[in-house]
Amino acid sequence: MPSVDPAERDPNRVIVFDTTLRDGEQAPGFSMGVSQKLEMAHALAALGVDVIEAGFAAASPGDEEAVRVVSGEVEGPIFCSLSRATEGDILAAHRALSHNRRRRLHIFLGTSPIHRKAKFNMSADEVLAQAVASVQFARTMFDDVEFSAEDAIRTEPEYLADVLEAVAEAGAQTLNVPDTVGYSTPAEIYDLFTYLNRRVIQKYPNTILSAHCHDDLGMAVANTLSAVKAGARQVEVAINGIGERAGNCALEEVVMALRTRADQFGLTTGVDATKLVSVSRLLSKVTETPVPRNKAIVGINAFAHEAGIHQHGVLADARTYEIMLPQDVGFDGTSFVLGKHSGRHAVAKRASVLGHELAGNALSAVFAGFKRRADEIGEINDAELVAIIRAETAEQHRGAHAAV
Repeated sequence: MPSVDPAERDPNRVIVFDTTLRDGEQAPGFSMGVSQKLEMAHALAALGVDVIEAGFAAASPGDEEAVRVVSGEVEGPIFCSLSRATEGDILAAHRALSHNRRRRLHIFLGTSPIHRKAKFNMSADEVLAQAVASVQFARTMFDDVEFSAEDAIRTEPEYLADVLEAVAEAGAQTLNVPDTVGYSTPAEIYDLFTYLNRRVIQKYPNTILSAHCHDDLGMAVANTLSAVKAGARQVEVAINGIGERAGNCALEEVVMALRTRADQFGLTTGVDATKLVSVSRLLSKVTETPVPRNKAIVGINAFAHEAGIHQHGVLADARTYEIMLPQDVGFDGTSFVLGKHSGRHAVAKRASVLGHELAGNALSAVFAGFKRRADEIGEINDAELVAIIRAETAEQHRGAHAAV
């Protein structure tokens, strides 16, 4: 039996296929050793992803070893290896995953005209035949086979559907439609998945459409969500959106979009969102690559406010400027960043937390000193604020004594 039986699945639950350790790790600057992959795999399993693509076993002896170790020591998710549509690759993946019953083979083969001509010098019929032959061979060793039509977005829709129908007939249960080069738009991908859902999935109802979108034009998350709207029930994602070139669809963004906009999607995942920040930070540590401050969901600015109007609104009701609770994704809470854009309310609030009650002339003096210092250095931390309070308080005392 397949590791995931679509016929027994909740149609309103989206399978989260994490490729941080494969597509993410193969991108420049994100390479991981076996021990690092193992640490990340434990974290991903605790996060609740359904499938972990642990690597590309045929890529190197090291990658095969990493797939073997990770799939052997981590329990919970289905473990997967990428494979070209060749017997050698399929055998390498089987060696790496042979000890794990919850295993999947992920075969890919380029189907677009540019891939057929430039990469393979093969006709459309020859590519289709190779796709079918590879799936048939894989099914002699794997119950769970996924097929990816590489560069699907630039493939003729009718031919793409022909290929997906053929591999479904050969035994592939997951049909991945990747935007390999990040070329698509939300409207275009919606139309394509609607067409494939109608033509292929209705004929093979025990198969699942999957979306794998790259971010070359900055639309990976939007495209993935459009695919889900049109019937995709697996999303291929990576923590922090890492991956080839501009990266993959970010796991944390899709998960929280589905959760926050349940009114639009009506779909769920098995991900424990409260672990998103910790897993993001672990990946940052493992790869020695900082997360951008303004990264959606997990960046340190995601729930931070400096502008006075925003800070005042959040103090009154966090919903004025926050559509999620920071605790929902693993932050301790809202962060007020004090800087030149901050207002009197935020300065007084932080001063009170630090043990200094300010009002009237005292608050005015401290706020003026705060603004001057913020213009000089930018962000004002607690130590700087206390120093400003003490300096302005001392100045007020000197002024009072001079007046006497």
